[in-house]
Amino acid sequence: MLLNQTAEKIRSMEIRGAGRIARAAAEALKDRAGRLETEDLDIFRHEMEKAAETLVSTRPTAVSLPNAVRSVMRGTAGAATVREAREGVRKAADSFVLSSEHAVERIGEIGARHIADGDVVLTHCNSEAALACILAAHREGKEIEVFATEVRPRNQGLLTVRTLNDAGIRTNFIVDSAVRSFINDVDLVVTGADAVTVNGAVVNKIGTAQIALAAHEARTNLVVAAETYKFAPRTILGERIAIEERDAAEVLDPATAASLPNVRVRNPAFDVTPAKYVDLIVTEVGAIPPQMAYCIIRDHLGWDIADFQKAF
Repeated sequence: MLLNQTAEKIRSMEIRGAGRIARAAAEALKDRAGRLETEDLDIFRHEMEKAAETLVSTRPTAVSLPNAVRSVMRGTAGAATVREAREGVRKAADSFVLSSEHAVERIGEIGARHIADGDVVLTHCNSEAALACILAAHREGKEIEVFATEVRPRNQGLLTVRTLNDAGIRTNFIVDSAVRSFINDVDLVVTGADAVTVNGAVVNKIGTAQIALAAHEARTNLVVAAETYKFAPRTILGERIAIEERDAAEVLDPATAASLPNVRVRNPAFDVTPAKYVDLIVTEVGAIPPQMAYCIIRDHLGWDIADFQKAF
């Protein structure tokens, strides 16, 4: 079943990156709706809710995932028959996937405006949105150079440097701990985000907060590229975003770990960068200061008081 395969690929990080995760979840829900063999609307909705819960549980930090699932599940609203509900899910999923793909393109266009000719840019992790900004600036003919981190322990930075290399962009590949050594050579830091809270704090790949501190010390601006579906509505009422801690085997070989009985491996996948260290958030609807994150949740994602009463 595509649903279970997708859930496992998201959980194991075979599918990675908040945008890719969100689109995969939308496609999996559409497939599940098409395969359900029932004409009972209550059963259909129950099975779809189970499918939604399966997907959302795979990665607790990636807000794009529940936002995508919520967007697709809205397709069942108002349906009087299973046929209408199934068609609603299909349309909602296709609409989400299309808007997500266009969002990255639009972010690239807007983000490129904030990269000047001759800039040296530092990026962290393998963010579609952040790369879109850099690639768009390069296509515009701007001479840029990039510092890209390796991103331990899963080495997502290797995917980033391959993309930059293939685009013909001069790139420096550095270990995560070397950021402070090079930050004074950098004009701009551009990262992605897995979640943005109501107060503008950014949850992103582990190491982002340290980069933000180094950038702040060096008076180097930090720009975050994030699709609007990465904004976290539930943080309005104080809910914190769960920080996923992954398997210790990603950091230390199990055989070696077994020989170290007094050592506990900690492997958080994300950290939180306070809004005061973020200069700008680039979304597909425009660039905003982090303090305007609430406006995205209210005006673009469409959460109102009634939605929060149902959600909490």
